[in-house]
Amino acid sequence: MLLKDKTVIITGASRGIGRAAAVECARQGANIIIGYSGSESSRPAVEDLINEIESLGRGAVGVGAPAEDPDTGDKLVEAAVSHFDGVDVFVNNAGICPFHSFLDMPRETYLKTVDTNLNGAFFAVQAAANQMKRQGRGGAIIAVSSISALVGGGMQTHYTPTKAGLLSLMQSCAIALGPYGIRCNALLPGTIETDINKDDLADTDKREYMASRTPLGRLGRPEDLAGPIVFLASDMAQYVTGASLLVDGGMYVNLQ
Repeated sequence: MLLKDKTVIITGASRGIGRAAAVECARQGANIIIGYSGSESSRPAVEDLINEIESLGRGAVGVGAPAEDPDTGDKLVEAAVSHFDGVDVFVNNAGICPFHSFLDMPRETYLKTVDTNLNGAFFAVQAAANQMKRQGRGGAIIAVSSISALVGGGMQTHYTPTKAGLLSLMQSCAIALGPYGIRCNALLPGTIETDINKDDLADTDKREYMASRTPLGRLGRPEDLAGPIVFLASDMAQYVTGASLLVDGGMYVNLQ
């Protein structure tokens, strides 16, 4: 019960990494604010997640609001305070990656990606941090960045800068928020099988190549991120801030 009676906000929590993190945080004793896009198509998944969390004896509330909206962070915090009396952990996980070539990148695709992955994250982190400061008991902020913060991708020229930005945001926030006992860290997943890359990994040759590039011999699963998120959120990481943790099966260090 590493997160017993803590309140955790997770954005993009209706599926993939966010969902896996929500379930594991609940297993570890936390109540969960489930941030999701607000679309009707996402609602059944959110209801299923709420039921699963409640079956673990914890509370959960869904908040539908687009990640790119600067006001979404305030809505998530308001829900956490209203239902669970505060915020202890904020996990910025929401993100998109519509693969596209650079030279003919539509302006709207670039702007939508930056607004969703980075600009919205900035304001959501700011909202959570202000609430943690008001509470006066510290807290933990975790940004799900990517191995793409460290390497490039020819079809991801709009995406990789946002993930580098999240990493940099956590490093700077660690300095800005350290005096309030708020720890800020980044997770850098490798190739994780989620909806964000489902179409890309439908290419069998590419899928097999990416698995072969990984020393552990397989692609990642959303559950592979849940443990590291719980660790960074918990008091086991009480002296960890400004850090970046690769969760990539060893892909980054494999030069062969």
